[in-house]
Amino acid sequence: MYFAMNRFMIAPGFEEAFETMWRERESYLDQVPGFQTFHLLKGESQEDHTPYVSHSQWASREAFVAWTDSEAFRKAHSQARSPEGMHLSHPRFEGFEVIL
Repeated sequence: MYFAMNRFMIAPGFEEAFETMWRERESYLDQVPGFQTFHLLKGESQEDHTPYVSHSQWASREAFVAWTDSEAFRKAHSQARSPEGMHLSHPRFEGFEVIL
């Protein structure tokens, strides 16, 4: 099993727009072999940002990598247009293989 996560730092006042963008976009993940589940997590707001984590679960690292090379990935990410000033930095990717 493999978990893929992207951490986002969202500027104050952009939280609702960020969440709406994720809710309304087509991810195409249900068409991808090895995909298991997805969650968008919201952390506690700080003075300068609100942290979010996109969290997807895959059957294997290989299944995740195959998705990143797929047409479904390109289609899903072509929709991701954020208003200027929403992100305080680029998303930070972290991938984890399940040990126990």
